[in-house]
Amino acid sequence: MTCYLLNRRCSPSQSGFTLVEMVMVIVITGIIGGMVAMFLKAPIQQYQDISRRAELTDIADTALYRLSSDISTAVPNSVRVLGCGATPCVEFLPTKDGGRYRALADSATGIGDILDFTIADSSFDILGPPITFAASDVIVVGSTQSDGNPPYDTTATSGVLRAVTASSVNSVSFTPTQFPAFAQLASQRFDVVDGTQQAVTYSCEGTLGALDAHGNGQARLVRHWNYGFNPNQIAPAGLGGTSARLADHVSGCVIEYTTANQRLGMLGVRLTLTSGGETVSLYNEIHVSNVP
Repeated sequence: MTCYLLNRRCSPSQSGFTLVEMVMVIVITGIIGGMVAMFLKAPIQQYQDISRRAELTDIADTALYRLSSDISTAVPNSVRVLGCGATPCVEFLPTKDGGRYRALADSATGIGDILDFTIADSSFDILGPPITFAASDVIVVGSTQSDGNPPYDTTATSGVLRAVTASSVNSVSFTPTQFPAFAQLASQRFDVVDGTQQAVTYSCEGTLGALDAHGNGQARLVRHWNYGFNPNQIAPAGLGGTSARLADHVSGCVIEYTTANQRLGMLGVRLTLTSGGETVSLYNEIHVSNVP
């Protein structure tokens, strides 16, 4: 038996799929695809959630590591948190170097530029390894008060901060102001604060405790620097200077500072980040040496 199609002969063995067969194949394929998608949805979603949490953890860990590294160089008794207002923050003075000042003249020659605490002295010899100063650097001498304010203050009665006016590798000159009596220490230590950094503040800024429509935290962790020295701490909004954002999607932030004694402080920072409904929370305790 033969058939004709467009004037060509064909045999029954050469006939194609019917429309019903094609529809059945499409329906079966759709059912199988739907079942596969149902089985794959959970693992894919889990992978996305894990990736998001890992990213948030990395961001929070990097930010806390930077904060911890900065705090480790802080001038003794310069960490303060009480003036932050409603914005969780911490302020401190990072050091770039340090040394010992001459307190007594050379016993053999009777010469030497000492730091005299009874007058408005303006220079002293550096004992030990030489120090290289930059034009905008400042020095802190005898920061012993646990209220955190003297290292930011230049006044004679309460401050221990002085601007460097001239220097060599073995001596330094500074604004002539008499240091307070409590700044005179047996250790004869002084610290050098980088004038390009000046005081530094870490703060959690924005709306804490609430998420946006996409399930993201609405605050951020910001580092402020190069805004000068304020004798009394002020809220981050009024600092000015230079700033950089270290972490976004912050939904929770707690910064607490306690001084267990005059020589040791503890800074506790809890940072919570939320993105797409996924939340990670990291807590870090940073030991602060307040030994001048």
